[in-house]
Amino acid sequence: MRAIDYFDRGHDRDPARTAIIDVDAGLSLSFAEVKALTERIAAALQRNGFANQDMLGLYGPNDGMLLVVLLALWRANGQWIPVNTRNALDANAGFLSYVRCKWLVYHSSKADEVAQLRAACPHLTRFVCLDRAMGDDPSLADFIADVTPADFVEPPINEWANKDELVGVFATGGTTGPSKGAEMPNLAWGTMIETASDAMGGRTDDPIALVPAPITHAAGPIALATMSFGATQVILPGFDAERVLATIEQYRISHMYLPPTALYQCLSSPAIGAHDYSSLRIFLLAGSPCSPEKLRQAVGVFGPAMCQSYGQVECPMIVAWFPPEDVARCALQAPEKLAACGRISRSVQVALLDDEGNKVPLGEAGEICVRGVMVTRGYFEKPAETAEIRKFGWHHTGDVGRFDADGYLYIVDRKKDMVVTGGFNVYTAEVEGAITEMPSVRECAVIGIPHEKWGEAVHALVVGSGLTEAEVIAHAKARLGGVKAPKSVEFVPEIPRTAAGKMDKKALKARYWGDAARMVN
Repeated sequence: MRAIDYFDRGHDRDPARTAIIDVDAGLSLSFAEVKALTERIAAALQRNGFANQDMLGLYGPNDGMLLVVLLALWRANGQWIPVNTRNALDANAGFLSYVRCKWLVYHSSKADEVAQLRAACPHLTRFVCLDRAMGDDPSLADFIADVTPADFVEPPINEWANKDELVGVFATGGTTGPSKGAEMPNLAWGTMIETASDAMGGRTDDPIALVPAPITHAAGPIALATMSFGATQVILPGFDAERVLATIEQYRISHMYLPPTALYQCLSSPAIGAHDYSSLRIFLLAGSPCSPEKLRQAVGVFGPAMCQSYGQVECPMIVAWFPPEDVARCALQAPEKLAACGRISRSVQVALLDDEGNKVPLGEAGEICVRGVMVTRGYFEKPAETAEIRKFGWHHTGDVGRFDADGYLYIVDRKKDMVVTGGFNVYTAEVEGAITEMPSVRECAVIGIPHEKWGEAVHALVVGSGLTEAEVIAHAKARLGGVKAPKSVEFVPEIPRTAAGKMDKKALKARYWGDAARMVN
């Protein structure tokens, strides 16, 4: 199926049900109204030269109409180019130019940035401003003013061709250079949506999903997955911990997604005990590993709704799944398993491989490698890079993990984040997990820094209060042993983040490694 077919599945359950509530804009649309709007927007795109499989980017803060435009793009069988407004402008310009994106729909609050993108991207020639006319760029209302849903021409639907056509080209993290574009066919996307919606659906007769994370990034596909089973989307303009907590109670939210760092802000909010969270059925954590201790605390606060998934841009969202009932059980009976990201989902095969392509023994760490239709077909116009991630007949994630005897997968580290100290491999995520067990620690990042004797030394940057360096080192040593425990601790007000919300370890290392050609010894 195509991406839009999953929205239509939700529509067909109850066309009169509210599909989108944009809290700040005062917008409320039923599934029937959203479907009609997507047909009008798709018709206007077609009338203005948008061809089958053309590319379109979305650029702006969270807005209910941005989600409608995304659905309309898929109705016109176009390719979505997600553009993260938190990225550096030159990074966004570089990616849009690399994939030769033609169309951009943007919010007027980003007009100055769009003017720079316009100048930097020669292929970007068609612009629509979401909320008002800007110069020669029509507003969305003007763009669709003289079309009706009946004007929309359904693109040719061929079962076999549709499996290969792309739902979008998605930027990888770009932490080691310019982002690559992961091509995602309809078959892969549909497999992801079906796996996720089956995992999250069926838990309430009145699903209401909160969308505080960027629609133009990870929250877009999660919204589509919940819309497929009829969930109303309650959209906030961005993440604010106090407002998220209040909105859960106000709208009786049943489903929501946040990255772990946002969860930590919720847990430390003064308003955490002021609201009723009993409506929650799914509180999904994804994007990076979650501190086991913080996850245990979250179960105590939000109830048996906490769950996790593991995936990456190239094999999205739900390679592994840790359902809420299992998280709640482990929080009481087996808290050590809260360090896992779950068991492998039904839609992929996973193996842990060493550098020679051999499967590692149970309990040992190896690179997480994936097979299945949910995996990207490759990087846009980068055959060498595609071949590199396809070694030994598997997709290589670059993540290091291990399995336990019960089939739970534990993310140990990124391969490039491993610290080699005195000839021993230390996985930074393991050290971070041990340190964040301490009640006074809000967050921790562990890196390797230069050391004359050991090559690299384990160094911890800690966000917390009321602790000493000696206490942190002693706790880590008791949990992990002397080799893995940090040799030094630095207390910082916050950990720098990438535009995707991940710890920016490249920036942290640069302070210690300077202009070194590589950040290892």
